[in-house]
Amino acid sequence: MSNEKVVILAGGFGTRLSEYTESIPKPMVKIGGKPILWHIMKIYSSYGYNDFIICLGHKGHLIKDYFVNNFTYDCDFTLDYVNNTTKYHNAPKESWKITLVDTGETTMTGGRIKKIQKYIDGRFFLTYGDGVADINIPQLLKHHNNIGKMTTVTAVQPSGRFGGLEIENESLVKSFIEKKRSDSPWINGGFFVCEPEIFNYIKGDKTIFESDVLEQVAQEQKLACYKHTKFWECMDTKKEYTHLNKLWNNNKANWKLW
Repeated sequence: MSNEKVVILAGGFGTRLSEYTESIPKPMVKIGGKPILWHIMKIYSSYGYNDFIICLGHKGHLIKDYFVNNFTYDCDFTLDYVNNTTKYHNAPKESWKITLVDTGETTMTGGRIKKIQKYIDGRFFLTYGDGVADINIPQLLKHHNNIGKMTTVTAVQPSGRFGGLEIENESLVKSFIEKKRSDSPWINGGFFVCEPEIFNYIKGDKTIFESDVLEQVAQEQKLACYKHTKFWECMDTKKEYTHLNKLWNNNKANWKLW
């Protein structure tokens, strides 16, 4: 097993999930009682990648609080005031090493990545703090190594949960076509593999990783893609939040690889 670190962007405002993100950061919004950030980390750790760097921003102190107090949230414990000890029961047994980095309240995605450069010592994984998938991480890494580019982005096709309408004469529906996932355009699904040279393309806090960095890397023909055709979902709206929780509660959470 190689030792790539996993960088997770967890600093956005999550304005389209304002029902939940007014009080907590978006990566802490829960699926099945656990933050989506936890689910993402479990995806990587199911393949043996346990060294995480989390880029914090909006309400980042709550993410710090969650991991510092994770034992108290997830298990029973006994406080012995006489002997000044705490004994944890049924404590979680994760093999995680987590570096939590305050990358600024309003820093752009590229700027956040630049701020964790000092914690990176080679090739690394990168993803967003709001998307889950049944992606095979070792296959992604193997593909990246075979292609030999600076960066590999996982390309996904959004779920075809909406029917397509063919309309004529302004108001007459000529046909209704249930949209298939394969009919959707390929989009950026996160789950990147990056070589450390990517840091050279980031100028500062205002650099946007997607439009400023990836567009330039693509123009230089240094950006590869890994097509993931199975499950992928992003929790960007209340509707998607409800959908992911429904999948989890019905034991249909395809991203549960552990």
